[in-house]
Amino acid sequence: MGRFTTGVAVVTAVDASGEPQGMTINSLTSISVDPCVLLVSLTVGTRTSNALDAAGRFAVSILGVRQEAVARRFATRGGARFDGVDHELTDSGIPVIQDALVHADCRVEQTADIGDHRIYFGEVDCLRDRAGTGLAFHGGRFGEFRDLGSAEIPWWY
Repeated sequence: MGRFTTGVAVVTAVDASGEPQGMTINSLTSISVDPCVLLVSLTVGTRTSNALDAAGRFAVSILGVRQEAVARRFATRGGARFDGVDHELTDSGIPVIQDALVHADCRVEQTADIGDHRIYFGEVDCLRDRAGTGLAFHGGRFGEFRDLGSAEIPWWY
């Protein structure tokens, strides 16, 4: 699947002790427009998946091209990932990455366990976005989208 180019996001939640948890993901999918539902897939038993399970809520920050360092930070194991990373809180108290292109504050509606992963379906309660180019991931490397100059395809959004 490394040949499949994806966007890059950080999923966050607050654990049972009130500590923020988060990890870099590229398994993010829009499932429904009405209601707006996102899917994220996390390894079972991580601090972040445990926080989602405890809180029943999560947030997604879709990263821009200038946020590779943030993506790398949240992709590492252990440590205090939020230290030194500019972030703010959603209305529901979940941290999101400052200056990300999109912030989606989600309520877990359903989960499904597949192999060593848990899929979370989250209904979006609040969505904020801003202009910019998203950070891309392909073949184990970060990059950016290059517009080929073709016309927009309106049925994609």
